[in-house]
Amino acid sequence: MMDFNSSSSVSGQVMALVDAGLQEARARETERQYLGASRLGAACERALQYEYAKAPVDYGRNIEGRMLRIFERGHVIEDCMVTWLKGAGFDLRTRKANGEQFGFTAANGRLQGHVDGVIVGGPEGFAYPALWENKCLGSKSWRDLEKNRLAVAKPVYAAQVALYQAYLELHENPALFTAVNADTMEIYTELVPFDGALAQRMSDRAAKVITATEAGDLLPRSFTDQTHFECRMCAWQDRCWRTQP
Repeated sequence: MMDFNSSSSVSGQVMALVDAGLQEARARETERQYLGASRLGAACERALQYEYAKAPVDYGRNIEGRMLRIFERGHVIEDCMVTWLKGAGFDLRTRKANGEQFGFTAANGRLQGHVDGVIVGGPEGFAYPALWENKCLGSKSWRDLEKNRLAVAKPVYAAQVALYQAYLELHENPALFTAVNADTMEIYTELVPFDGALAQRMSDRAAKVITATEAGDLLPRSFTDQTHFECRMCAWQDRCWRTQP
């Protein structure tokens, strides 16, 4: 039975029920058996190993309901952005003719990526075909992106775009990257030229993480202080710092 003792309002009760439903739905999802290309730009290779190996997260580090709601918001905003871009005249495809999502598989299925879409035509002033990737960000993060642009403000996303352009052979034309401000609904757009060197580094990194993990070798952590903010945010912080460097 659900315990509402800590929920002093109807809002708290409903939120607890919603979060429980989201957690149950997540538990029913099939666990992926590959390294996700969207994560390769992460700061720490050891964290990528834990993720690829599906190592249990530290106690109390499971994704909370609030974060699941944020993830869901991102999916909803992405659907909105698809509708808006199509209404603006962009011929945006989010599925292949057979209904499958656009993506790629490499390293015998151990590395996979799924893209938001491919734009094959549209208004003048843009080159086609082009990769399309979209994010939904809070105001602070969105403003940072607007000020500093993708490569500086969001290197994980930049790595994702470069890798997708390479593996889907969409490198001849700049990718169309959009980001929606979740608070104001402003739209940031950037044309992202292909960065071949970045794509190669990320591909090499994937091979390194996969090979080391399957050999049972633990890669060095990226930080020397467990109080570093990247470590504090890591779901495997305790596990990592209990082991040797």
